[in-house]
Amino acid sequence: MKATICCADKARVAAYVAGILGSFLVFAGLVWVMRHYTQPVPVNQTKVADRYRNLQELNAANADVLHNYGWQDQTKGLVRLPIARSMELTVQEWKDPAAARSNLIARIEKATALPPKAPEKPSEFE
Repeated sequence: MKATICCADKARVAAYVAGILGSFLVFAGLVWVMRHYTQPVPVNQTKVADRYRNLQELNAANADVLHNYGWQDQTKGLVRLPIARSMELTVQEWKDPAAARSNLIARIEKATALPPKAPEKPSEFE
């Protein structure tokens, strides 16, 4: 017995192939359209220059804070130190870890202490 493929089977296979290829083409078209609509607007040179200038201004403003002494909170007696000096003090202080830890806790409590609460007015009914 000889297996033959009749015309109806060939047409069915051709329809399946055409359907699969068509669905791939539709999918590829949708991907292309989505890439077209979702790409960001190219950055022009003025925006690049503005961002670079803003970065330079920010770095210049922070350089003073990072490399010079200053008051952090003068009412509490908190001074801002340069990074190099603060690292030297940290290394020096942590040679004795127990004392350094207690000093650190005391400084944190001093820095985060709330100001004293104003006395409440006595009630007029007392």
